[in-house]
Amino acid sequence: MPSAEVTIDARLFHRRARGLVNHWKKSNGPADSFQNVGSLLVLLGNLGEDDNIYQKTTALQTWLFGYELTQTMMLFTPDTLHVVTGANKAKILESLKQWEGFLFPIEIHARNKDEAHNEEIFQKMVDIIAKLGDRVGVFAKDVQKGAFAAAWKASLEKASKPIEQIDMSPGVAEVFAIKDDEELRSTKMATKLSSLVMKNYFIEEMSQIIDEERKITHEKFADKMENVLSDEKMYKQLKFPADVASGNPEWCYTPIIQSGGDYDLKTSAVSNEKELHAGTIICSLGVRYKSYCSNIGRTFLIDPNKTQQKNYTFLLDVQRKVLESMKEGVLIKDVYNRAIDFIRNKRPELEKKFVKNLGFGTGLEFRESNYLLNGKNMKELQRDMIFSLSVGFQDIDNNNASDERSKRYSLLVIDTIKVTTEAPQILTVCDTGLDDVSYFFKDAADEDDEPTKESPATQRAAKSAVLNTKFRSEQDEASKDQARKEHQKMLAEQKHADGLARYGGSGSLKKDDQKSVFRKFESYKRESALPKEVSNLRIVVDQRNETLVLPIYGLAVPFHISTLQKVTKTDEGEFFYLRLNFITPGQPGKKDDTPFDDPNANFVRALSFRSADGLRMSEIYNQILELKKNAVKKESERKEMADIVEQDKLIEVKGKRPPRLPDVFARPGLDGKRAGELEIHSNGLRYVSPLREDNRIDILFNNIKHLFFQPCDGELVVLIHCQLKNPIMIGKKKTEHVQFYREASDAQFDETGNRRRKYVYGDEDELASEQEERRRRAALNKEFKQFCEKLTESSESKVEVDVPFRDLAFNGVPFRTNVLLKPTQDCLVHLSEAPFLVVTLADVEVVHLERVQFGLKNFDMVFTFKDYFQTPIHINTIPMSQLDNVKDWLDSMDIVFYEGPVNLNWGPIMKTIQEDPADFYKEGGWSFLAVESDAEESSESGSEFEASEGDFESSSSESSYASDASNDEGSDEEDEDEDSGEDWDALEEKAKRADDKKYGSSKREADSDSDNDRKKKRKR
Repeated sequence: MPSAEVTIDARLFHRRARGLVNHWKKSNGPADSFQNVGSLLVLLGNLGEDDNIYQKTTALQTWLFGYELTQTMMLFTPDTLHVVTGANKAKILESLKQWEGFLFPIEIHARNKDEAHNEEIFQKMVDIIAKLGDRVGVFAKDVQKGAFAAAWKASLEKASKPIEQIDMSPGVAEVFAIKDDEELRSTKMATKLSSLVMKNYFIEEMSQIIDEERKITHEKFADKMENVLSDEKMYKQLKFPADVASGNPEWCYTPIIQSGGDYDLKTSAVSNEKELHAGTIICSLGVRYKSYCSNIGRTFLIDPNKTQQKNYTFLLDVQRKVLESMKEGVLIKDVYNRAIDFIRNKRPELEKKFVKNLGFGTGLEFRESNYLLNGKNMKELQRDMIFSLSVGFQDIDNNNASDERSKRYSLLVIDTIKVTTEAPQILTVCDTGLDDVSYFFKDAADEDDEPTKESPATQRAAKSAVLNTKFRSEQDEASKDQARKEHQKMLAEQKHADGLARYGGSGSLKKDDQKSVFRKFESYKRESALPKEVSNLRIVVDQRNETLVLPIYGLAVPFHISTLQKVTKTDEGEFFYLRLNFITPGQPGKKDDTPFDDPNANFVRALSFRSADGLRMSEIYNQILELKKNAVKKESERKEMADIVEQDKLIEVKGKRPPRLPDVFARPGLDGKRAGELEIHSNGLRYVSPLREDNRIDILFNNIKHLFFQPCDGELVVLIHCQLKNPIMIGKKKTEHVQFYREASDAQFDETGNRRRKYVYGDEDELASEQEERRRRAALNKEFKQFCEKLTESSESKVEVDVPFRDLAFNGVPFRTNVLLKPTQDCLVHLSEAPFLVVTLADVEVVHLERVQFGLKNFDMVFTFKDYFQTPIHINTIPMSQLDNVKDWLDSMDIVFYEGPVNLNWGPIMKTIQEDPADFYKEGGWSFLAVESDAEESSESGSEFEASEGDFESSSSESSYASDASNDEGSDEEDEDEDSGEDWDALEEKAKRADDKKYGSSKREADSDSDNDRKKKRKR
């Protein structure tokens, strides 16, 4: 290890060394993890190729230095670290003393070829240990080899008093368990690599092998996978990040592939020499990145029967239950016991098949035995711990097996997770749904399903020659519509039950910011602060203090302008009158009574002043109006800015250039339409104007509610859109939507100077231009997408990027113009131009589809929210052709929707709910929307009638006879018209009469026939 190639992060070393010693001091009691030791000894001798790579010794060195230092000894005392190593390594470690920050004291003792000198260093270390007590912490399970380790052992045996060696592994494991930011970044990259190998290599290769019925053994398949990481040419195929090679990715263990009835769900399992079997296939693998481990495992079902599908679905339910219980402060044993209780209550026959533990803590060591997820571990989960969560059932009997090797199978799902204060974060990303892991290669006729006994009604329907629908596609639509109705019915019942549970005993709702508050105004603190003009006992308008000073009985009485309701000026004869009306309780016409500290006090409702000086009264009147206008404007601005929250300061990236997205525009803009740069910093984004660096927009990660990336496919711009939790000020405007975009059209590219256009101008040139535009758009999408990925990584997944689905888009009018609305994973958005629309689906209570009736070309959609004080959002004029698509989308998002023929007045409806939500739900809740829809359907169905076959034939024959007769008459008259030379008006009049004869007679006959038929039926 040449010293020129090695650099140690001094900041990281000193911070982690202090953290280790501080934890040691806190946990050094007789019953604590360090067991009252006086010093900590870490010794690493020579490493062989066959030695275990997961040792506490190498893990601690990697954690502190970033490297494994062989033939090196570290001795921690409560205030100093002593390092004994070779001369070359000593030179490298000397750089740690040059750190300008908060140092942890370190002394370096360099060995050389002089044995006496080396023995003297070891003796000095022994004396330090003996001085601090007779107990020293060591890694008892780590066995060291080589001359260096033997020399130390000999020196320790020569100590003046016996020194007891205590295993400090549990204490160091506690330090390793909680990961810092650097460790979390490395772990997330490791989990990303594991997920990519599983998705882009194993699943593709396995499905191809099964489909082509190729033969390969588990061991050979595992070896083939193992070679993937050693070949950097495969990184592109696996879609690894570009700079991943610098982290030295390697396997935590050889991938484990199992199938065909022989399963071992332990981490020590190996792939056997049997051939891969097309049944239940389990694959588990783990990739290390910068020495940090990850783990992922999936079960794949080939042509599974109903029982296997049911058991796998239950396994996912168990995993979901475990994840719900894994949060900060929970004991590990409680997590396992809750899983056992869940299985015992739901599927007791599977309890004996369940795994003995749910996984383990992981990090620099793949398996941390001190953090085993079993029913006996008393340790407490803490934030930023990393676990390999393994949930499985082993050796389940398959009674419907198609061959000998399928008679027994196992199920396993492994994920790497991070503990948080709420639900844990799953770091490994690979789908686990039943549809995602099930593969069906056999035909439906080959499946051995049990025959079902048909009911007599079903048999009669099968024999009938009359079909409910004309086409098979209509039958599929009918079944799809029925399934959607059943799902909606279930969602509506659940919504109603939630509403009753939530508002069962509550009265009327009151929004916090709607509570009336009495505002106190203090115009003057003392009498001397009054204006000098009051001595003249005249009306004074004090613009500075927003006060009217009125003379009353020889005294100057101040009234704040906020207490004034209105002012009027009239003239009668030679006098001018000024009337001032003030705000008082109980005024007629006011919806909300004005609150006061003492409602029983006396209030001045109005004052009138008379003067013969018309100019003076007009001047005062205008001054009061201006003061009132400014006060109202100021108050409206105050209310508008009430929800502005001061953000924390943006922490800039230091020591390196932050990731940047150049040449982007901002909405709202700073200095007109000038392109700037968007930068990613430690805790947020910064947009910098090209004109002035101090003119910028800062957006913190913790203030971003939604972040969208919209590609330029079918759009004029490619953009990144931020919806904020709390509005911010940009210039003098308040906004909760900030957008950064770049134009994608070729209007900004000038092609007039192209030499080629002088000689070629035609189809070839247009084709080249189209290809260039497609290439440019693809490059823009790639650049913005990579920037979003870096943003997500920098925010530690606090900000997830959402992409609109253009395939599900539909047109509508949310504001004044018809725009294209696009669903995303969590929202419905319109981002292409202002005003922007972002509807968070998680906040939606129900959706009502209005004006849904036959004959209309458009319908409307109304979103009501769980916050009943939030105004419902209307989206109008949606094409009726999109109705089924909108219903399918809402149903897929588990949103309850209703439909009706008319528009509703939502103001009074929401006010009724706010006044008494408990009574609203007791009377049926939102079901009144369904009642309205059902009533409309019943009225339509009631207008239909059924006629007998005989009546239909007689009426149709008579009608056709009359129609033929009228046609003959009409044709004769038309011939006469053609022969005569009459003008256009006469011809038009004759044509009208002919139409009346043609249709009127047949209609009258048909009506008389139907009337006669009805009379006959009554007589019967």
